[in-house]
Amino acid sequence: MQVFNIAELGAVLLQVTVTFGLAALFFYLYRRHRRPHFGWWAAALALYGVALLAIVSFLVTGQWAFLYWHQVLIGWTALGLLYAALVFSRQLAWRPRYLVWLLFPAAWSYVAIFVLDQFALAAGPAVAFLSLTTIWTGVVFWQYRQKTGSPAALFLAITLVLWGLHHLDYPLLRARGAWNPWGYFVDILFILAMGGGSLLLVIEEIKEGLLTLAALSGDVRRPDSTDSRDVLLRRPLGLRGVTGSALVRRNRGGVELVRAVGAAAGWETAGVPGRITALGDSVFSAGRSRLSSGAGASSGTPPFVAAISLGNDRQGTPLALIVIGDIAAPFAALDETILAAVGEQIGSGLEQAELYQALAQRTGDLERLSTRMLTEHEDQRRKLGRELHDETAQVFSALKLQLGTLREAAPADLGRRFDRLVELVDVGSRSIRNVTESLRPAVLDDLGLGPAIRALIGDFREWSDLSVELTADLGPSRLAEGVELALFRSVQEALSNVARHARATRVAVRLILADGAIDASIEDDGIGLTAQDLARFATGPGRSGLFGLQERITALGGTVKLGPSSLGGLRLAIHVAVGEAR
Repeated sequence: MQVFNIAELGAVLLQVTVTFGLAALFFYLYRRHRRPHFGWWAAALALYGVALLAIVSFLVTGQWAFLYWHQVLIGWTALGLLYAALVFSRQLAWRPRYLVWLLFPAAWSYVAIFVLDQFALAAGPAVAFLSLTTIWTGVVFWQYRQKTGSPAALFLAITLVLWGLHHLDYPLLRARGAWNPWGYFVDILFILAMGGGSLLLVIEEIKEGLLTLAALSGDVRRPDSTDSRDVLLRRPLGLRGVTGSALVRRNRGGVELVRAVGAAAGWETAGVPGRITALGDSVFSAGRSRLSSGAGASSGTPPFVAAISLGNDRQGTPLALIVIGDIAAPFAALDETILAAVGEQIGSGLEQAELYQALAQRTGDLERLSTRMLTEHEDQRRKLGRELHDETAQVFSALKLQLGTLREAAPADLGRRFDRLVELVDVGSRSIRNVTESLRPAVLDDLGLGPAIRALIGDFREWSDLSVELTADLGPSRLAEGVELALFRSVQEALSNVARHARATRVAVRLILADGAIDASIEDDGIGLTAQDLARFATGPGRSGLFGLQERITALGGTVKLGPSSLGGLRLAIHVAVGEAR
């Protein structure tokens, strides 16, 4: 039995406890999240713990076999940590040829312990292998930091490089007892730093994954004309490590590209890579989202690909969203269950966006149709008014002239009858003139909005017996024809409503031109409207007259509002841009 230092044994046992504790933590994370790098970190730390138990056994028993396995397991631990780093940063897939790397620690440890007698020759290659492997692991994290800017990766890179340099003091100091037990305490600090840095890296990775989820599952419905598919494709590009995205659909020949951005934009000319096509076929066949990693180097695509099933579009064609990236972080929180939920949400959002766009297009079509109908209606009124004025009124004038001639030649006892006929002709002429003015007032076409409004209010005073106050400041120039017509008809409809429904005695009409727009208001002192009626108008006027009035004004980009009047009744307010003068 070998005589050993109690302090050294206590330091080793403390290191064993810390190492197995970290290994248990990473094993728990592996069971919880099923991420391969958690499993490899747990395995590497467990090997390191067993290696420390082997050195304890050697210190207690003095048997060289324990020292041999200690050296072998230490070498395998370094390789395990390196592979865990590669799996995390590059999603490196396991290959059987990697087993060759395990041969060097086993072979050289046998030669060093059981064959060679010279300590420096025996320890040198093993320490160099251990040190270079650890530094290499640090370099992997440094490269990851260069890609992502991760502070945790920088901390891990510095820790592992320093730990690798620390291994070099073994043949010079620790093997000769100069560092006992402080060398073990330094190793404990490095283990704790490596474990803490790894956990920080995991937290960063999960945070990036959650950002990916938020970016992918955000609402793609937009209340504007933005293409929802373009919004969906560009949203992931703001994530760290995501290089491109694409929307694909199933066709008879397999996978067809709909749209692509970022690094995937080249697929529009070069075609969809075979790896993406195969993944898309898998998604469309199974109807489930897929997450692929580690095969990008051989297929010409980045190593990380998420293919998210979006269900079917409105034509029944299956759709899928492809997201590609060159680091693992954005894909950390994604598994097939989460991808399925995200896909359903995105698919629903796209469907609603398409329905919204279809509704907006249909609404636009209806607005254009309404405007066209109003225009045609006014054209018909103008045509009818012109025909009544130019033809029918002339017929009545000719008839009156002929009756006057006949009266002069007729016997005296028929004179009264001819006078009665002339009066009837005059009544008919006035009726035609009134209808013509109602259909399309000639003063509006000839003199403009201001005179037409004054004439309208003059007629309104006569037949309604209401007091009407007019304030008009429309400037010297004529307004655009559509604006003049819409405002005239609006005032005409508003006054008609006052006369029929308001029970008013007083009306105030105001039209003011300022800053390129007209503000018009019609107020009365009548019974007004209830709050419920005003709220109903805000969501859509129920009366056909008000609806037509609003249609005319909104077609010009204006607004119509109803509210309480300063006179005590109702106030109708109109705001509309005047357009170009004529």
